[in-house]
Amino acid sequence: MGNVPLSTKTCVPCKAGAPKLSPKMAQVLMRQLSPKWKLKGNSGSSIERVFQFKNFRESMHFVNRVAEIAEQEGHHPDIHIHYSEVRLELYTHKVGGLHENDFILAAKIDKLPEALP
Repeated sequence: MGNVPLSTKTCVPCKAGAPKLSPKMAQVLMRQLSPKWKLKGNSGSSIERVFQFKNFRESMHFVNRVAEIAEQEGHHPDIHIHYSEVRLELYTHKVGGLHENDFILAAKIDKLPEALP
């Protein structure tokens, strides 16, 4: 995983049964993300971030930008839309927890203008 910024990496397809990240490694990778991302679950089973917008139109614009990145990376978040709030949850279904791909996608989402503080 080295010192290469997550936002410059590309998600790699993983197979069912591939190892998930240890809680310690998840904590290490969290340092490369916006502090607005939160580790969920006792052992870090997913990461989550909530984004606030002025209205539904802005929320949907953001969701569409996220969808473009997700398609490019072949890795897709769970997206929850509540009018002016968008909650993204990332985890890798095939490994039943967190994988480096989740952090790569989160880092790329952090680069979107709408995600900046």
